[in-house]
Amino acid sequence: MDSLTDFALLAFTSIFAMVNPLGILPVYTGLTAKLPAKEAKHVAIKAIITAIITLILFAILGRFIFDFFAISVNSLRIVGGVVFFMAGYDMLQARLIRTKSSDESVTEFASDIAITPLAIPMICGPGAITVSMILMNDAKDITHKLVLIGTIIFIMVITLVFLLSARKIIKALGDNGNKVLMRIMGLIVMVIAVEFFLGGLRNYIIDLMKSV
Repeated sequence: MDSLTDFALLAFTSIFAMVNPLGILPVYTGLTAKLPAKEAKHVAIKAIITAIITLILFAILGRFIFDFFAISVNSLRIVGGVVFFMAGYDMLQARLIRTKSSDESVTEFASDIAITPLAIPMICGPGAITVSMILMNDAKDITHKLVLIGTIIFIMVITLVFLLSARKIIKALGDNGNKVLMRIMGLIVMVIAVEFFLGGLRNYIIDLMKSV
């Protein structure tokens, strides 16, 4: 295989693993459980569009953004870990991660959850952002960069297909099966959250020790 094919395979496997479309399903179904099917579909589409824009922007401008605001990926890992943990705890209780307030319309609620926590940090999390930035930095030329952007879009399309099929999958499981799956995935999400948090904290400590 030539270098372009190798790069494309590396980009696909790396970003796909970080996005983890299957792992997002319980979160998506939990968030949209009480929304009409049409609104749930809009949530999925808006979340994917947001995630695509975010990943591509960070891939192209990530290093500049981080340097400009004097922040690091480790900070993103720690914050992402906290958000993940809160989401996972609610899932462990087999309840919605966020409920609509009385003065909030269905459309406003759907718009809010599409951006966060679904698009960021569930679909487009610290891992996906970091991998995209690294791969863009490693891209040899404009062709490799375009392949990376195309790969990001392709993976997001796959994720959208999973999300749009989520209700059918959950419906086949039934209400009890859905709650059991949500609790199991909630536990997994909480474990991932701890890994994100400790990973960011560990890197901070290592950098601190090096500076002493």
